Formats: sequence, C-alpha cells, structure tokens
Amino acid sequence: MENISIKKVETKREMDDFVKFTNWLYADCPYYVPDLEMDIRNTFNPRKNAGLEYSVLQPFIAYNEAGKPVGRIAGIINYRANQKWQTKNVRFGFIDFIDDLEVSAALLKTVEQWGKEHGMDYIQGPMGIFDFDKEGMLIEDFDKLGSMITIYNYPYYPKHMDTLGYEKEVDWVQVCIEVPKEIPSKYARVTQLSKEMFGLRVKKLTNADVVKHGYGRKVFKLLNTAYAPLFGYTELSDKQVDMYVKRYFPLIDKQMLPVIQNENEEVIGVAITMGSLSHALQKAKGKLFPLGWYHLVRALKWKKEEKAELLLIAVRPDYQGLGVNALFFDDLIPVYNERHFKWAETGPQLEDNVKELTQWKPLHPTLTKRRRCYKKKL
Repeated sequence: MENISIKKVETKREMDDFVKFTNWLYADCPYYVPDLEMDIRNTFNPRKNAGLEYSVLQPFIAYNEAGKPVGRIAGIINYRANQKWQTKNVRFGFIDFIDDLEVSAALLKTVEQWGKEHGMDYIQGPMGIFDFDKEGMLIEDFDKLGSMITIYNYPYYPKHMDTLGYEKEVDWVQVCIEVPKEIPSKYARVTQLSKEMFGLRVKKLTNADVVKHGYGRKVFKLLNTAYAPLFGYTELSDKQVDMYVKRYFPLIDKQMLPVIQNENEEVIGVAITMGSLSHALQKAKGKLFPLGWYHLVRALKWKKEEKAELLLIAVRPDYQGLGVNALFFDDLIPVYNERHFKWAETGPQLEDNVKELTQWKPLHPTLTKRRRCYKKKL
C-alpha cells in the first residue's frame, strides 16, 4: 500500500475515526469484544481520566490515499512509572491495523519518533497508562472469545511485530477453570485453619460499606500495596481510586466480591469477580444507546452468562502464603454454582508470577490466551 498518512488526532472527525476503526476491522470476527465508545473517548479526556495528571497520551490515525482509516495507535508516556522503575519508556496502546506491513510500520515509527522527541529511550507495548488498562498483544488462542478487560487482535499482529524488530519483554497468560460442584477438600481444610490460627474472615460489602464506610478506598489501597512489585505497575492516586470506585463498584454483584479481613478488621485480601459481559458488549456494538444499555443490564441482572470473570485477586504481602486464597474459593464456589456459572477465567497473569499461578492447582487449571508486551530500543 502506498501513500499512507499518519495524522495526530486533533479534530472530532479524526477522533471518531480512531474510536470507530475497530468496528469495521473486526466486523466479521466472532471473538472480538468491543469497548464502549464512551470509555475510549473518556480515556483521552483529562476531566474523565485522572491518569492524565501524570501521563501524556497522544492518539494517531492512519489513512490511505482515499482517506479511509487503515490503522490507529496511541503514544503514552507515564512519567510516574518511568520515575518508579528508573526508565525512559514510551508506551504504545490502542494499536490496530489492516494486514499491511507499511501501515503497522508507519504507526509504530510515528510513536517511536514521538517518544524520541520527548526524551525516551525505549518503546514498549501494548500497554495503557495504568496496569488495569488493557495490555498485552494476543499471540495464541485467536479462536477464543475475548473479554471486556483484555485485548483481542488478529493472528497477523504478532507477525508484524516480529518483522519490525520488536522483542518480547514479558508475557501474560490467563487461567481457565471449570467451576467444581463441591469445594475442594484442600481449600476447605486451609480455610478452617486460616480462620482459627489467624482470625481471618470473609466480609461481603454493601453499597454503604463501599462509599460511606470507605471500603472502596480500602480495596484499592490494598491493590496498590499487593501489586506494587509487578511489572510496570503504577500506584493509583486518590483521584484515580475515587474514579474507579464510582465507575465500577455499582456494576459488581457484591456477593461475588469477597473481602478478607483480619481480627483487627483490616482489609488484607480481595477478589473482584463478576459475570462475563462479552456477549452483551458484542450485542451493544460499542454503544450504550439506543439499546446497548439493555444488553448490559440484562447480562448483569437477569440473564447470567456461563462464565465468571476473575478480574482481580490481591493479598497483602504479609498475609501471602497463609491461606487467604483458600478463603476466596471457599466463598466463591458456592456463589458461582448458585448463579450457574460453569467455568471461570482470570485476567492476564504474568507468566513468572509463580505465587499467583500455583494457587489454582487444586482446581486443575488450563493456561490460555498468552499475551505479550513487546519492546524496542529507540
């Protein structure tokens, strides 16, 4: 393909093209789960995204000679992450392109040059501003349904990355389990010991707990503490925490969100889970109106999916290895059976996070959907 032009997204038309490009690219793909268009736009809005207080985010769109969008990408510089990890990295995210090497090369070169202009030494991605944003390019299992928290891409994407000289930085995998009818004996035994020896107990939150009693903030403070050593993690600011609490906690069935407290009522563990919204988001086609909201509410309140999403699991470092994970499963397995979930899937887990991956062993897990963060020296 010739005459590819890369434009910095500055006008409403260009942002519309950026947001809607994947609707066309993945129109016939049964595995792709679209983002809500509103969420993408809010990502680039400083009034809606508190992460922009310490990050720079620049979207770009690729057009062919006929003026048709053929690719998109965003350049991201997270200054807080660079300071924490002593790096000078520019990240790329929101990368999508047709199967044409000229297009993918032009998009990535644009962000590489943009990063150099901002004094960066390396480029890495796909990543977001924050660790809870979508990250990691899919490199296996392209024939499996995606989710609302993960990237889906066609098989030709990683081939382009290899050709363009990008190398692996880290891989993530997802864990898939069948929901057992009974609690495995190991979990039941460890749960009882943890309660007796360490005074641990499960608390189910109410809406009042989340807002009035500060448990929303307590949960995210725990996430900041537990995830601090993980690759690329940037601690959430208070403003970001308030944004996440307001945006996501109302959507979650609190019976599927066990919080573990110690005898001093400190939050030392949390598992944030919910029913899958993949099919609902596909039906909504990225829009809440006129009928997208109905599909989402129906999935959340009335017609449950067969799959549960294990979005986040965190344990305070000084309580890791003391049976906290057993309490999660001891609590969640009966809840999942009541809601007729047949299987559950985690979000991406770092492949070298042995503590995280070994906790699933009694449930006979399957590792699936490997994703990769690429890097390249500028």
